Amino acid sequence: MKGLTKNIGSVSVEPKKGDLKKEEVKNVLIIRPNHRLGNQLLLTPLVQEVLNTFPSCQVDLFVKGGVAHPVFQNYDRVDKIIKLPRKPFDNLFRYAKSWLSIKGKSYDLVINGDKNSSSGRLLTKMAKAKFKIFGESIEVVKNEYDDYKHISKYPIYNLRYYLKKVGYDFNGIALPLLDIKLNKNEIAAGKKILDDLVKNNKKTICIYTNATGDKCYSETWWETFYQRLLKEFPDYNIIEMLPIENISKINFKAPNFYSKDIREMGGVLSNTAIFIAADNGVMHLASASLVPTVGFFSVTKEEVYGSYGNGSLALNTNNTNIDDWFKSIKGILS
Repeated sequence: MKGLTKNIGSVSVEPKKGDLKKEEVKNVLIIRPNHRLGNQLLLTPLVQEVLNTFPSCQVDLFVKGGVAHPVFQNYDRVDKIIKLPRKPFDNLFRYAKSWLSIKGKSYDLVINGDKNSSSGRLLTKMAKAKFKIFGESIEVVKNEYDDYKHISKYPIYNLRYYLKKVGYDFNGIALPLLDIKLNKNEIAAGKKILDDLVKNNKKTICIYTNATGDKCYSETWWETFYQRLLKEFPDYNIIEMLPIENISKINFKAPNFYSKDIREMGGVLSNTAIFIAADNGVMHLASASLVPTVGFFSVTKEEVYGSYGNGSLALNTNNTNIDDWFKSIKGILS
């Protein structure tokens, strides 16, 4: 598929002076056909950028699976979420219907959220819009920003590159962070769950010891890390968030909680002082709950998927050691 689609979007129609006036951009389509929680959360900065830039627009999202609804449910101007089935052969009719539905509406702007997505490039090509951003790497932009590789940031840098051509000014405007826009009630409900768990007024460190495949660290690794946490931070609660598999790499030694509701999880996390995990979707959920987050990387690339904003850090454990990690954690907590 990558071979077949590599040239789609290699030449985009670039806007000129007078195109894409802020008040005239009414409908924008953002395409990110991936079902994983982390990838949907990593899309939130681009959605915010579009909503901030075009105050009269409504955004449609073309995604895969159902997790996008809870991620974006508090985004007032996300108008429609078009969902691809996670497994196309489970329902070929619905899969085809989702693809064809993209031609049923005209858009002012279509953005492919991942340059490496073959289906994203095809869907962007199919969509009805005068202006399309396929997401290809732009060398002049890549050379300007050290963090251009980040999967959340480069689509925004690309969008700004095109819009600067028509006179938009982004000087001094920071990139949006991951954000699921928790409301006051969700944060208050999370505080109650946390208070019932720890039963004291101390600040709380939350860890998540699970991850997929090679990203997951061993029980020995996590046990060593947990014991060091207890030693270094005796004045903090240390709790563990459990995955759906009910797995604990520290053998359930810390107070723990679990929820199937990602917004409830985010509400709890928003009341903690720091969240610590390997690279996974829950790490991005913590970032999107505006919690200082430390992500450990050993397989995936931290410059592409690293947690950022709110004091967050991405640490590569192949070229750092436990003393480095705790120095960083202390820096965040202080």
